[in-house]
Amino acid sequence: MPNSDQILGVILAGGRSRRFGGGDKGLADLGGQPILAHVIARFRPQVGRLILNVNGDPMRFGAYGLETISDEENPELGPLSGLLAAMDWAARHAPRYIAIATVSADVPFLPEDLVARLNASRGDGVAIARSGDRRHPTIAVWPTSFRRTIAEALDKRALSVDRLAADLNAVAVAFPMRNIQCANVDPFFNINTPDDLSTARALLAGSTEG
Repeated sequence: MPNSDQILGVILAGGRSRRFGGGDKGLADLGGQPILAHVIARFRPQVGRLILNVNGDPMRFGAYGLETISDEENPELGPLSGLLAAMDWAARHAPRYIAIATVSADVPFLPEDLVARLNASRGDGVAIARSGDRRHPTIAVWPTSFRRTIAEALDKRALSVDRLAADLNAVAVAFPMRNIQCANVDPFFNINTPDDLSTARALLAGSTEG
């Protein structure tokens, strides 16, 4: 089992944000910072190195000082494409990373022990996050040895991350609700719509956690 120094973190920020109205929802303001900045702040300390999976012009993310990768071989095919791109990048540029931790770019309340708990529970396989009765397959730790399986799923256009995780017997690790502003909040609350953003702003405005 790798320690955190052997885990490459990847923020999946390549989606089209259709329900949000388009554009880069990760760059929308949340408490004076982009949503993405909140994700980076919580995720970066948990991994050995952090990169961004984006599509389009990477310069719009230049302020974060992170390596960016794109889904050049499998554009527009969703999170699995970003995961495969990250594995290929690691193989070329950072082979010491033997597992990939993924999160989406719209989850500003991530647990600070996310990667440690997923990694401790997965054995030699995959672990995904769960909160309540919901599974979050894009928030997971994946061994790089599964690269071929992921590539085959993409070739077959079997694009469901949840289905692939189930096929790989992924361990679902339960995380408790977070108490924010005296409310029980899903730690994987994701901002899909403008209404979700309004909810997150209200939670953050009354929170002492930051």
